[in-house]
Formats: sequence, C-alpha cells, structure tokens
Amino acid sequence: MLPFNKPYLTGKETDYIKQAVASGHISGNGEFTKKCHHFFENKYNFGKCLLTTSCTDALEMAAMLIDIKPGDEVIMPSFTYVSTALAFIRQGARIVFIDSRQDNPNIDESQIEKNITPRTKAIICVHYGGVACNMDVISGLVKKYKLWLIEDAANAIHSFYKGKPLGSFGHLACFSFHETKNIQCGEGGMLVINHKPFEKRAEIIWEKGTNRAAFWRGEIDKYSWVDTGSSFLPSDILAAFLFAQLENIDDIQAKRTKIWQEYYKNLKMLEIRGVFKMPVIPDYATNNSHIFYLQCMNEQIRSELISYLKEHNIYSVFHYQSLHKSPYYKDKYSGGSLSMSDKFADTLVRLPMYYELSITDVGFICKTIENFIVNSVLKIN
Repeated sequence: MLPFNKPYLTGKETDYIKQAVASGHISGNGEFTKKCHHFFENKYNFGKCLLTTSCTDALEMAAMLIDIKPGDEVIMPSFTYVSTALAFIRQGARIVFIDSRQDNPNIDESQIEKNITPRTKAIICVHYGGVACNMDVISGLVKKYKLWLIEDAANAIHSFYKGKPLGSFGHLACFSFHETKNIQCGEGGMLVINHKPFEKRAEIIWEKGTNRAAFWRGEIDKYSWVDTGSSFLPSDILAAFLFAQLENIDDIQAKRTKIWQEYYKNLKMLEIRGVFKMPVIPDYATNNSHIFYLQCMNEQIRSELISYLKEHNIYSVFHYQSLHKSPYYKDKYSGGSLSMSDKFADTLVRLPMYYELSITDVGFICKTIENFIVNSVLKIN
C-alpha cells in the first residue's frame, strides 16, 4: 500500500534528542526551543516566535491575546479544520463563516466586507494547502475596520504572497508541525507574534500565566502567577527533533516540489476529459507543495476514485467538511448557503504526498487514475 503520508526523518533527529537529554533540560524552552525560534525569526523575518504543542494551542493563545469575549464575532472560512473555529468558540465568540473561492478552497475575500459588523473583532485567514489567501484585500479590510488579523498558516511553512512569507502578515500567525506537514515533529506548532505589544503577554500565557521566562532570563528575582494561560510550550525533546527538520527545509521543499510538479504534468492532460479539476495557484501565491488534490465532478465519482485507488494499493483521502454544517455548529449557524465550501467538501480528494514518494510511484498513481477514468467513469457515461 502506498500511504497517504509518511513522516520523513533527516537522520539527525535522534542525535539532537540525545543532545537535549544530555543537557539535563528536557522540559520546555530549552536550547533547541531557542534554536527553532531563532531559525524562524531570522529566515522569515517573523516577529517573536513561540513553539507550542500544536497549532490548536497556538490558535488558542491567539484568541486569548486578542481578548475574545462572549458576543465577539470572528470571520473565517467554513472549509477549514475544526481547530480554526474551536479556539475562538472556547472564548465565547460567534463564528461568521464565509464561503470558499470559485477556483480554490481559500476564503472568498469578496464576501468578507458585507459580513463585518460592529461586533466583528478579527478575521482568520486560512492558507489552504499552503497557498496564500488574497492578502491585499484582507489586510485592507483589517486596516479599514480596525480588526485583528490572524493567519492560520498550519499548512503554509515556506510559502509566500508576492514575495513575502506567509505568517508575516497577521498580527498573529499559527503554524503546525504535525506529522502530516512538510516540516514535522510528530505533534507541534508555533505562534508568531508580529504585533510587538503582544510579545510580553504571549510569553506569560505560554507559561501557564506566569512570568517564568522572564525569571530564567534574570529579569526578575522570582516568578509569579500574573495572568491567564496554560502549559502551551513543548518539551525540548520535540524541539530537538524539529530543529533537525528545519536544517533540511530547503532539501525537503525541493523534493516535495518535484513530486507536485510530476503529478501536475502527468494529470494535466486528463483534466480535459472533464472528470476532475486541477489545483489552481493564483499569480500572487507560491506553492509549497504541501498537498496535491483533485476536485472531482461530484461526490459519487470522488468516493469511487478513492475506492478504486485503494483496490490498487494507493491510499487517498478527502479533506475538510464544512464547519457550518457540522453536528456541533449546524444549529448555531444562521447564515446562508456556502455552496463552494460544500462543493470542495464533497468533491476534493488528496493524493499521496511525502518526501520518500518516488517519481515511479507518482507515475503509477497517475496511471491508475487514468485507468479509473477510462474503465469506470467514461464507460458509465
């Protein structure tokens, strides 16, 4: 079976973990944590970075930092992972879901302004598959209405909008290092604080509401409980693993790009048969090759394709389901139809994508898809 995902190891992960253990500091905020922070701050010119145990935790920190209260409204796409909404729901926010674009699953920026009210506090933009949202439009609305901008950049490491790295636009940005991501440490995440006034409080929230980090830097003689927060920082063992990945980010990205381009080249000619659509990368965005997906004609063909691939030892999956229709939120949702979000939920299929996937494997997958189209779909039609 060709898996959908296979975590890649560079070879240095266990070496660095041993170094972390030998240092005697394996709890949070150790030397490897600092190395990871410095990497992101220097390579991408991000503001202050704080590793977290997940992107979900980073989003929860963001909700605390912008002081979300019951009754506040937060705008975000419906086609996203539950964590995007959950972090703000926990603080009492009302979620205002926006439809996806016609050409890709990102938030339809043209639908945002009409949904802004006096209660709107923030816009959450999700860069689906590492492909940038239209940040000129969204940033303009944030400035016009004096809102907070938070980037859910879970998939968007080493991806850019008009040459500027994703994660550098929002007042806050949240990344994931889950094992399915380009750069991973099993479970992990990061909060980027680009709004300098948030820096001190972010560090306090990160460390259980205490000023412990300032104490360890020698800035105060003892630390105390001074604010709300939680235990958001990961073990330095995870940071050691992550740092080995970061050192190889250029190689990892180059290999994933090669795989993505091979998919695109092999499947482009099949698109003309009208059974599926290929991913669309807007001119303003780069492609970090996080995923390769196809948008099928309908849900039945999507389900049949997934089954057909599985029968031929290829594991493919669908992706997000529209959050406004979820069992938890559907009774709370009072907006209109979000047809594109539902369409992507019903028709999108993700193909295997991981560092060790060979070009031969990609060819086999594409040939199997071609056989499915010729032998199953076209025969029926």
